[in-house]
Amino acid sequence: MTADRKSAYAAKREVKVSVKNLTKKYGDLLVLDNINFDIYKGELLCIVGPTGCGKTTFLNCLSRFIPITEGTIDVDGIPADPHVHNIAFVFQEVSAIPWLTVEDNIRFGLRIKRLPEDEIEKRVERMLDIVGLTKYRTYYPQQLSASMEQRVVIARNFAINPDLLLMDEPYGQLDVKLRYYLEDELMRIWKELGSTVAFITHNIEEAVYLAERILILSPKPSTIKEEVIVDLPHPRQFDDPKFVALRDYVTESIKWW
Repeated sequence: MTADRKSAYAAKREVKVSVKNLTKKYGDLLVLDNINFDIYKGELLCIVGPTGCGKTTFLNCLSRFIPITEGTIDVDGIPADPHVHNIAFVFQEVSAIPWLTVEDNIRFGLRIKRLPEDEIEKRVERMLDIVGLTKYRTYYPQQLSASMEQRVVIARNFAINPDLLLMDEPYGQLDVKLRYYLEDELMRIWKELGSTVAFITHNIEEAVYLAERILILSPKPSTIKEEVIVDLPHPRQFDDPKFVALRDYVTESIKWW
């Protein structure tokens, strides 16, 4: 992305998350090397890179699940802190809580946040409606299809109105048809709620389909090789020549070093 294009994109946005000089080491192994970038409020950002480049470590640092070696991560101008900020995480494996019903899964994070009970119920009802699971509110995860169970997880995370929603290849283990369906569900919910989302994927087509902007990571020790703006309107068509050109460009940027 050219400097002018990057500046024009950033000028229209408010910074939500600011990452400065992010470095992560495990002993002598340098995994993330002095990474700098912003995530803008209400943005859907995808992060891609070669296998083993440290994408999950990158996301774990953003969530503050693991300590960083050097650098800073600020949310709304103050250091990121799970005790202060609503940072939600959707994992690679479906993580609905098996002994809770659909509605209690959605309530779970809200009760941890100790919201008033009337606010909890209002949010639960809204999310059940948004993800189309009102009829299944008393079902348990094992009674649901894979796509429905993942919708429960997405609803649970969006319900807390996260400052930042981190998604680590959440559809990687699903078949193509389910993945396409859930990608569209994510787009619909994201647009309706205006959340800020950082989405890691190894699937370049998925990144181009979802993202407003793509960060391309280098092999370890990872840095940001390039930022790519995906200035295509939604919904996107996989056979659109502009879509194909962007997909091929990102693929080659990862493939050839």
